[in-house]
Amino acid sequence: MNTVGFSKDRLGRVREVLAGYVERGEVPGLVALVSRRGETHVETIGARAIGGESITRDTIFRIASLTKPVAAVATMILVEECRLRLDEPVDRLLPELSGRRVLKRLDAPLDDTVPAQRPITPRDLLTLRMGIGYVPGPGDWPIHKALREQRVLQGPPRPRSLPAPDEWMRRIGTLPLMFQPGERWLYDLGLDVLGVLIARAAGQPLEDFLRERLFEPLGMKDTGFSVPAGKIGRLAASYQVNPGTGALELYDPAEGSDWSQPPAFPAAAGGLVSTIDDYFAFARMLLDQGRHGSARILSRPSVETLTTDQLTPVQKAVSGLVPGYFESHGWGFGLAVVTRRIDVSGTVGAYGWDGGLGTSWRTDPREEMITILMTQRAWTSPAPPDVCVDFQTAAWQAIGD
Repeated sequence: MNTVGFSKDRLGRVREVLAGYVERGEVPGLVALVSRRGETHVETIGARAIGGESITRDTIFRIASLTKPVAAVATMILVEECRLRLDEPVDRLLPELSGRRVLKRLDAPLDDTVPAQRPITPRDLLTLRMGIGYVPGPGDWPIHKALREQRVLQGPPRPRSLPAPDEWMRRIGTLPLMFQPGERWLYDLGLDVLGVLIARAAGQPLEDFLRERLFEPLGMKDTGFSVPAGKIGRLAASYQVNPGTGALELYDPAEGSDWSQPPAFPAAAGGLVSTIDDYFAFARMLLDQGRHGSARILSRPSVETLTTDQLTPVQKAVSGLVPGYFESHGWGFGLAVVTRRIDVSGTVGAYGWDGGLGTSWRTDPREEMITILMTQRAWTSPAPPDVCVDFQTAAWQAIGD
């Protein structure tokens, strides 16, 4: 039996597959959403914390890198208002990045540099091609050591670990780039720089701009860079895996959470908390080409630009977190785009991203489908954990037409 493009019987497989992860103790709890052509199904399984209360649909999760697409949309709002231009130098608003120097080699001393061939642009930040970020390597090169010492490339989100934006940018300005601007895709740091750029272009703190221009218009009442005291009971505990034993260990509790107070640095690369319904509102706005009800958040051309692969074949050949990823994917503005279908989940043109503290989102315009998974178990590598892979497979196999 089919509903609106779903097989009713096969929809049950989504819950069955996800429940197995909770029953085996691999994931304490989760909330999952599958939506297609106006029909939405939500599953809540497990607990907010090990041994705690049952998880609910309004449970708040640390969404980590699912913050990146939000920052990209905020940037395009400013582009549409002509307060930013995609291909202008960022020097006007980020003078700390003017006159960049670039390492001659990735393992070179920090003073063994050449001048940057061109300035960094907002497009470079959106596409993670500013020239500095995570890069595979031994982790003990001079640039790696400098990044650790300056505490600007943070790894797993820790909101209390970073200085205020102006000081954070000052520290970035003391470091050379790893590669020439535009040369290759390097994960993460460009989106945090983008957050500072958004705030300076908007003339207000990043969290205020996001709230006024995105969260309030979209009804995302539980999304922000911290959780108010009155809502802290809905925040899920966050867990990581002990690499030696494989057991789950507490990464961040609800009470006394790193997210229980506004951070000095609102991290556009990974600092937000949200709920399944809040993020669904954001995803649905993009699927609706920038519309939300009778309001318009972005123009259709902006959404199309944001969700179009921006990487060249040469850039893909030398980039990536997971080997072979860019053989079937590209990168738009703050999110990944499917360029070649290799499995059941997602046709060419589908887009989305994941959060390393346990979240995953995909939108497929061709299928008019949105899938969102929120868990509180951190990933153990850049490759998606089995629960994310199986959720996406189960969601797409439920298509009945």
